[in-house]
Amino acid sequence: MRKIGILGGTFDPPHIGHLLIAEEVRRAKLLDEIWFIPTNTPPHKEHTTTSAGHRTSMLKLAIRNHPSFKLNDIELKREGKSYTYDTIHELTKLYPSDEFYFIIGGDMVEFLPKWYRIDELIEIITFVGVSRPGYSLETTYPVHFVDIPTIHLSSTMLRERLQRREWIRYLLSNSVMQYVREHQLYGFGRN
Repeated sequence: MRKIGILGGTFDPPHIGHLLIAEEVRRAKLLDEIWFIPTNTPPHKEHTTTSAGHRTSMLKLAIRNHPSFKLNDIELKREGKSYTYDTIHELTKLYPSDEFYFIIGGDMVEFLPKWYRIDELIEIITFVGVSRPGYSLETTYPVHFVDIPTIHLSSTMLRERLQRREWIRYLLSNSVMQYVREHQLYGFGRN
């Protein structure tokens, strides 16, 4: 049985915070792999700012040098909102001998009572929560916590910095930054 961590999100763009969370949880929970699953349409956000194709390409670049990091496009193939329950239900059917751990930040821990079919979801998956500045990790749901080094970083902040042509060195991998520059994403590189 493989132990697989799931890290979902828009990854718009994927940054070092995503990689740090994935690696810290992989090591702490002795997971065999981490599957990065980009959302199609996240249920808690209005929309993504970048196409699924660009987000997938950037994510492939961000994780390409880690042998345990994989990209799974299961949510991009499905139309409509990307509910975690639907994704996990499908994954457990496709990979019945694997054990899944769903990684969430502190902001999502607080939001768990509002998740789609949460009571059924907690029966088929183990949640792993990681701290995020400004959010509590207290919950009545069975969440395993992993203490990780925290940095105050978000894709929203990076998009805003790119739009303003501000410094982002070390916050994105060099290959992702090169992709952003080449495709003039987030307004970066435009006159």
